[in-house]
Amino acid sequence: MVLRMGHYSQTRTDNNPYVKLLLDAMKHSGCAVNKERHFSCEDCNGNVSGGFDASVSQIVLCQNNICNQAHMNRVVTHELIHAFDHCRAHVDWFTNVRHLACSEVRAANLSGDCSLLNEIFRLHFGLKQHHQTCVRDRAIRSILAVRNISREVAQKAVDEVFESCFNDHEPFGRIPHNKTYARYAHRDFQNRDRYYSNI
Repeated sequence: MVLRMGHYSQTRTDNNPYVKLLLDAMKHSGCAVNKERHFSCEDCNGNVSGGFDASVSQIVLCQNNICNQAHMNRVVTHELIHAFDHCRAHVDWFTNVRHLACSEVRAANLSGDCSLLNEIFRLHFGLKQHHQTCVRDRAIRSILAVRNISREVAQKAVDEVFESCFNDHEPFGRIPHNKTYARYAHRDFQNRDRYYSNI
């Protein structure tokens, strides 16, 4: 893992299948990512690991709170999902809490935030619909970290968008529960692009 104050440097994250797919999808959507321009490494307050600053289309990585490569991979993936949503859906981050809630649901669902292994490390695990519960909880926590609203308002926004946003798996095409699934999703994304270019 290589983080340098001010900008994101070449890391093993570049070989992560989640990140590779998201970078390809961003480029395909007309929003190519320039690492020097679109990533910033900074010291952050509290226990925040990263964020997406829509006003400048930049991902902030909190170098003082990212503890290992696996954590960095999840943070970069989570924030790239927000950047992808910003590119393809023109999210109204600042005035529409439902838009924010949808992107947070998608990021929690698709980034690995709620993988079984992560939940075991957090000592949160269950059998029945645990993934959905985790996605809801993480989305609400993320909204509360960036908005000065009540828990009830955040929960209502998540509830209103949950079904449609939880089932929106773009650009993965499925929930990538681990790196193997993410590799398959990346392969399918590349093949889908080739298929449509031949029609």
